[in-house]
Amino acid sequence: MAKNDIITVFCFGQEIGRLGFDENQQKSSFQYNPEFLQSDRFHNLFPSTGILKRTPQVQVFSQYNSETFRGLPPMIADSLPDVFGNTIFKKWMESGNKEFNQISVIEQLAYVADRGMGALEYRPSKELPQSTSIDVTEIIAVLKEVLQAKDEQHESTLNHEALLNIFKIGSSAGGARPKILISEHKTTGEIIPGDLNHSSEYNHYLIKLHLDDELGYSREVIEYCYYLTATHLGISMMPSKLIEQKHFATLRFDRQEGKKKHVLTATGLTGWDYQSPKDSNYENLFELAFFLKVPYRDIEELFKRMVFNVVFFNSDDHLKNHSFIYEEEQDKWNISPAYDITYSLNPLMNYTRTSRALSINAKRVDITLEDVLTIAETFTIKNPKKVIQEIQDAIVYWNVQANELNLPSSIIQSVQRDFVRLLK
Repeated sequence: MAKNDIITVFCFGQEIGRLGFDENQQKSSFQYNPEFLQSDRFHNLFPSTGILKRTPQVQVFSQYNSETFRGLPPMIADSLPDVFGNTIFKKWMESGNKEFNQISVIEQLAYVADRGMGALEYRPSKELPQSTSIDVTEIIAVLKEVLQAKDEQHESTLNHEALLNIFKIGSSAGGARPKILISEHKTTGEIIPGDLNHSSEYNHYLIKLHLDDELGYSREVIEYCYYLTATHLGISMMPSKLIEQKHFATLRFDRQEGKKKHVLTATGLTGWDYQSPKDSNYENLFELAFFLKVPYRDIEELFKRMVFNVVFFNSDDHLKNHSFIYEEEQDKWNISPAYDITYSLNPLMNYTRTSRALSINAKRVDITLEDVLTIAETFTIKNPKKVIQEIQDAIVYWNVQANELNLPSSIIQSVQRDFVRLLK
């Protein structure tokens, strides 16, 4: 391997192991640090789902060459930026006269360094200048130009420094929509970049930005309406709010009480590619939860989320939109708070048929009460019809909130047309 194609993986201040990548053969390798294995700590840091074995020998991976994993073990690939992050990373690299396509996956992890979501860190890192404050208005202006340049495929006039701020706080957030990471001081309200600081003196937010005022509505306000409805039903989510009545801000569950939390998606834990239908089903998600020995209340919570997603037509409930959070003191996993729960289609367009990211009872369309009850029976969910009825009844609550948030009536009607009433 080339000299720069090896990187060290850290977590909770300990060196976990070393990761290598051979670009010629498109193979990655991982070797645990013997001292970490001998420490006899964090046994379940990477659960034994058939990917990484807790052994001192070098382990080679050649089966993860899809766009999702880019040749890396899935739990490491979880640290890579998704669609939006890659857009920002590419534009920032080009502004410094570097070709994005020539950046190796290991080098990209070096840029992630200790700035990524979760608790995994990568060294040696690429040093980046630190910023002391940020201007959200300026960031939105820069992002608009970045995305316009992407859509129109012409050269952007943005300078390297302007893009640096966006890159640092936007490239690690993941997902397809524009978002940034910020930290807000609990006492002074000062806002600083959220890429490095995880102090308990700050609230750490992920903000989804509304950029297109010409759209006539805010997708972020719709998501906030879904958040209000989900938490009204007792679904666990991090406290969230609207900024300027149009940007959706949610507290990060990977930053709690001044500590980083180790988080992996269902895709990262298992190697199930979220972009492939092969393993994308709720049965697998429940099986994974049981394998991780989460408390039964988490199983009930997962069922409630599934029903919510069906009733309120959140069809983009893919495997990377379900995560688990590691409790290092107990060496165990729990289901993470829910996130990215929203209406995932464009309410200004008419869709004849839309399939779900995760199938239910081997179906991606026309989900019925029988399909949902089959899941309930398989995984011993108590009083499933009561859960379904409570969630269906919350459609009225959603409508009230949508009107109070001043969503256009045409948008409300369009979204509601897709709601599913399982109990007639």
